[in-house]
Amino acid sequence: MNRTIRIGTRGSALALTQTQTVADALEAAGARTEVVVVSTPGDRSHAPIAEIGVGVFTSALRDALADGTVDVAVHSYKDLPTAPDPRLSLAAVPQRQDPRDALIARDGLTLGELLPGARIGTGSPRRAAQLHALGLGHVIVPIRGNVDTRITKVRDGELDAVVLARAGLARLGRLDEITETLDPIQMLPAPAQGALAVECRVDDVDVEHLLQSTVDDHATRAAVAAERAMLAALEAGCSAPVGALADVVEDLDQDDRVVHRLSLRGVAAATARGAEPTGPVEIMRASATGDLTAGEQLGRAVAAELLELGAGVLSGPEAQ
Repeated sequence: MNRTIRIGTRGSALALTQTQTVADALEAAGARTEVVVVSTPGDRSHAPIAEIGVGVFTSALRDALADGTVDVAVHSYKDLPTAPDPRLSLAAVPQRQDPRDALIARDGLTLGELLPGARIGTGSPRRAAQLHALGLGHVIVPIRGNVDTRITKVRDGELDAVVLARAGLARLGRLDEITETLDPIQMLPAPAQGALAVECRVDDVDVEHLLQSTVDDHATRAAVAAERAMLAALEAGCSAPVGALADVVEDLDQDDRVVHRLSLRGVAAATARGAEPTGPVEIMRASATGDLTAGEQLGRAVAAELLELGAGVLSGPEAQ
């Protein structure tokens, strides 16, 4: 390919680092690349994410891709709206980083060592709901800002701890600051957390094929498809209190041959009607296992079980 591939990204340190991994893979395959920073509404706003809506970090990138300003857009997959954009193709889902959440706390403490009343910062209703559900008596403080801003609130004593995606800390080389990686039994991550979504224009076949052959990881794509299908079936936006994690596991078929299957766990949390978002929550859990090629059906099945348990409230105003 003779042309230079322009890769669009947000301007944060994390977004640039994520995008560089895609650029490096393309260059290793012989392509020329140029990283182009695109400012998004989410970057320009200081309001809570739940207030400014789904797609605040992706809409400007997608528009720049569709109008030809860039040839490729790299997103944190969990930021994408669940509805597909007909202008674009999800050409690649690179191998996923560890999807779990991580705690960075003062004095090297773990979640269980933080006393009742400890102030824990997060901008995620999903994390806030699951933290409350643990019943440890912590005070959840809504925060915004990049990784540095959030960690500084702990270093300065404004907060006792913050919860962040482990994948982002890994990409920034800051794993040594984690005081505890949270087990999914305690806190299921956001659907697609730790994964990237790499899009190109739907009619740009050459770039699509290049991305598929150099960057795409089939196991990650299958797992994330199940998680995102669950989210879509719940009709919940990306900031709603929904967690999901799919793993590729080994199983035996009817002839005792080893086969790979998808195991999906889902959680949905709803605040009591009229309660504050940081107040009491009801947690619903469901899980299922299915064929590796049937991720979307598996996601819908887990969502259906959650809806039967009462997760339908998430599609209303209480979800935000």
